[in-house]
Amino acid sequence: MIRHIDAELQGLKDLALQMGDSVEKALDQACKSVLAQNKEKCSVEVREHESRINDLQMLIDESCVNVLAKQAPVAKDLRLVIAITKINTDLERMGDQSVNIVRNACDLYSAWPQATLPSQLTEMIDAVRLMVRSALDAFSRRDVELSNKVLAQDDQVDDLRDALFSEMKEKMKAGSDQVEIGLAFIMIGKNLERMADHATNIAEEVIYLATGNDVRHGHNVSVNS
Repeated sequence: MIRHIDAELQGLKDLALQMGDSVEKALDQACKSVLAQNKEKCSVEVREHESRINDLQMLIDESCVNVLAKQAPVAKDLRLVIAITKINTDLERMGDQSVNIVRNACDLYSAWPQATLPSQLTEMIDAVRLMVRSALDAFSRRDVELSNKVLAQDDQVDDLRDALFSEMKEKMKAGSDQVEIGLAFIMIGKNLERMADHATNIAEEVIYLATGNDVRHGHNVSVNS
């Protein structure tokens, strides 16, 4: 017997995955602006994706409220609705961070078109792209193993961020012309690291969904189904 709530929950999940797809596209274009120094085109596309992300955020919020009010979900169904509300917030912030990345890249390359891209930033871009894709795949399939891989990758991104910041600080000491370049790369790295944090949050929600275990902050607390 098919429950009416199942269709509503699937609709919520589909909306969240649509939002995730827009986030991936925004991140991809933002990273292209950093890697290829493509200022104008990428900036426009990122902002278009962010607009779609914002629209979906409001739609998902409204849909979650309607499901809670009309269906009164319990147990696993309630966990899914709660998880989607949290993932919705993470995805919206990831859209904002994509805009921040492309804005910093545009400002940097407009003033310093020959700025040399730090190797740590290239590695961060690859790692964060993988984390976001993996977190969304894990949500789609409720894949605990893939979620745990996302959690482990966050440490790699943190290490790359620290190495980037250290190198940029040293270069900024070399002369005033390096300060603006160093700060721009630090801000790009900071936003990438925050995107990795949000991907980690999504992975933690997937583990909660699939197992009932709350693994946030290094804890492993089980709840009743």
